[in-house]
Amino acid sequence: MLLAMDTASTTASVAIYDMATARILAETTWEGRRRQTQDLLMMVRQALATADVAPDRLRALAVTTGPGSFTGVRIAISAAKGIALGLAIPPAIVGVPTLCVTAAPWLPLAAACHPAPTTCAVMHAGRRRYHWTCFAAGDRLHRPDAEAHPPALRMAAFLSASAAGSFWLAGEVDAELAAAVGACAHLTVIEPVHGLRRAGVLAHLATLLLQAGRTETLTSLQPLYLREP
Repeated sequence: MLLAMDTASTTASVAIYDMATARILAETTWEGRRRQTQDLLMMVRQALATADVAPDRLRALAVTTGPGSFTGVRIAISAAKGIALGLAIPPAIVGVPTLCVTAAPWLPLAAACHPAPTTCAVMHAGRRRYHWTCFAAGDRLHRPDAEAHPPALRMAAFLSASAAGSFWLAGEVDAELAAAVGACAHLTVIEPVHGLRRAGVLAHLATLLLQAGRTETLTSLQPLYLREP
């Protein structure tokens, strides 16, 4: 069994995932409103109870590593480290960049299109800026690091950076960004309700990474913080 936790932004999510059958046994996504510290472990206990899974059956833990809010990213990572230390059998640890989880549901669909669009995952970075990463169709295990990840951009710079080619825009697309994108024929907005990050998707990606041997240790699992140079 795998426990997935995402507290990288105001939207938080947890899931219990059966890696053997590729099934989500329990999943909860909620608006954290800066209460992730108080809510997370309570939601984890609730998910375990819903799935009828005892903590000692957990064999893997997955978390989003960033980008995200400075505190939010650390909450799930700290919880994963604490849970791992408390389990009798040390679980596998998997960190997945936040925007990979945002983009993942759309990449197989993009690959089925001709020509295949680029999926651009976006999230708020504060002060009217946006974190974003572009994914080629079918690139499900893309894991950008701090050096490869574009800096947070204001709207005009973001639109300019995505000016070439056909793009699907998924994730935290607010009304202002959606209005600006509406004038760009090459950008298609995936409605935010469909671009919502879910821990079930995180769990599925983490399982693929486990199968590929791409895991972390309690020491190497660190937040991905992005700042403009």
